Amino acid sequence: MASDISRRKFLSTGAKAAIGLTIIPSTVLGKNFGHVAPSDKLNIAAVGIGGMGHANIKQVEKTENIVALCDVDWRYAKGVFDRFPDAKKYWDFRKMYDEMGKSIDAVIVATADHTHAIVSADAMTMGKHVYCQKPLTHTVYESRLLTNLAKKHKVATQMGNQGSSAEGVNLVCEWIWNGEIGEITKVEAFTDRPIWPQGLNAPEKIDKIPKTLDWDLFTGPAKMRPYNALYTPWNWRGWWDYGTGALGDMACHILHPVFKGLKLGYPTSAQGSSTMLLQDCAPQAQYVKLVFPARDNMPKVSMPEVEVHWYDGGLKPNMPAGWPQGKSMNDAGGGVIFHGTKDTLICGCYGVNPWLLSGRKPNAPKVCRRVETSHEMDWVRACKEDASSRVLTASDFSEAGPFNEMVVMGVLAVRLQNLNKELLWDGQNMKFTNINPNEEIRILKKDDFKIVDGDPKFNKIWTDPINAQEFAQELIKHNYRDGWKLPDMP
Repeated sequence: MASDISRRKFLSTGAKAAIGLTIIPSTVLGKNFGHVAPSDKLNIAAVGIGGMGHANIKQVEKTENIVALCDVDWRYAKGVFDRFPDAKKYWDFRKMYDEMGKSIDAVIVATADHTHAIVSADAMTMGKHVYCQKPLTHTVYESRLLTNLAKKHKVATQMGNQGSSAEGVNLVCEWIWNGEIGEITKVEAFTDRPIWPQGLNAPEKIDKIPKTLDWDLFTGPAKMRPYNALYTPWNWRGWWDYGTGALGDMACHILHPVFKGLKLGYPTSAQGSSTMLLQDCAPQAQYVKLVFPARDNMPKVSMPEVEVHWYDGGLKPNMPAGWPQGKSMNDAGGGVIFHGTKDTLICGCYGVNPWLLSGRKPNAPKVCRRVETSHEMDWVRACKEDASSRVLTASDFSEAGPFNEMVVMGVLAVRLQNLNKELLWDGQNMKFTNINPNEEIRILKKDDFKIVDGDPKFNKIWTDPINAQEFAQELIKHNYRDGWKLPDMP
């Protein structure tokens, strides 16, 4: 009672001016105010600002307040630090949350893949809205956790697959749902990535850690390994401890219209293959097949079982019959082919430029919400709306979480390919059902190929046999390094 009276008095007497605040944090106003300050500006913190984080900040800085910046590499982040001299600077996001939690409304997360989950999860448990770069998480379990935490804490969320806010994805979905393509039982997709090193042995040289890099904080929940300049910045994408390779990087852009348009859920099986698969580094090229069960039919089209095929590293699907001669399949970094019973639908990366192989021009009704601003600013809009009436963003965690499970399932299929079987998946319980308790797997630690006296010498160094169930479980849900812990699953 006293708290309610004081809050009403605070609002009615203009205490904002009385105490000299430019912005009143949402925590002062309470949850009923939807985390919106009277100034209608959010206090935003950003974690991981040297790369995509900078691009995300640029989209929101003109209308919102950037109050805190955090990065483990202050040389890489220097330009952003310099642009916001009034923002408080941090190495460790946990210290930032401890010191500034009450004055932050929302957090942009653009760290390496392996720390997306812990930075985002801690923010949401504090009631902060979260914009997280893709892939949403490093593992299936982390994706499920962020999905559930966002629902529990009723915060506004967005994954950084910006194509989901663009017209191409809308059109793909509307054409499919209107029955323009017919029943779709096969989809093929590819990317022209990687454009960073993959297929490498782990470096044996130990480099001196730069003074501007906190290697312990970069490593975060992953196992500690000696520093080498090859790992970061940016090249971390190709290393399993920190990234998810070309598939994790680009499938979040390329497969989103597939997941949304076909209303997919958990796959029932997965298979993967690749160029040489090493213990520490993603392969140069990968192929994945995921099978999804039939879904509920829509008014104008049924949703039968569908196979989704993924290619990267220079691999591409065959051109379907009738493909225009001389036309590249690569559009903006990749492409998708929906094989339907009535027509074939093609779009590029991010869902751009959809078209039908027949040449028809569909006239499907517009049923998808159009985003009239940037992907980031649509998230800002959602942050300022009350949770009870909020219009969800185009990649809200309620969709991005299950979708990201699909993406990292492809990573699992590749990393478990040495089991030499189609992996059967129980999505609800997050486990494979056909890996036997005593089954073992060996993983290639190093490829020591040499030419000796003109002859090739193959010297492949393998791990000792590893329990396959335990290895698979570690990929599904990581065992974090001491000192790092996720919140409990709601």
